Amino acid sequence: MILILDFGSQYTQLIARRIREEKVYCEIYPGNKPISQFSGLKDLKGIVLSGGYDSVYIKGAPHPDKKNLGA
Repeated sequence: MILILDFGSQYTQLIARRIREEKVYCEIYPGNKPISQFSGLKDLKGIVLSGGYDSVYIKGAPHPDKKNLGA
């Protein structure tokens, strides 16, 4: 199971398709969703952060929930 956290990238669906073409299960969730709401966490093998249009340096830019990253 690969989890894709979507921060608004136009390529999120393409990333998911490429992962699935390799016969790997993946799910797409909003980037700011709390980790407690994800299904299938026991089978989680990796996380893909799919970026958006905003720079991470501007005020108000989206950021992942730090709990999702083990921080």
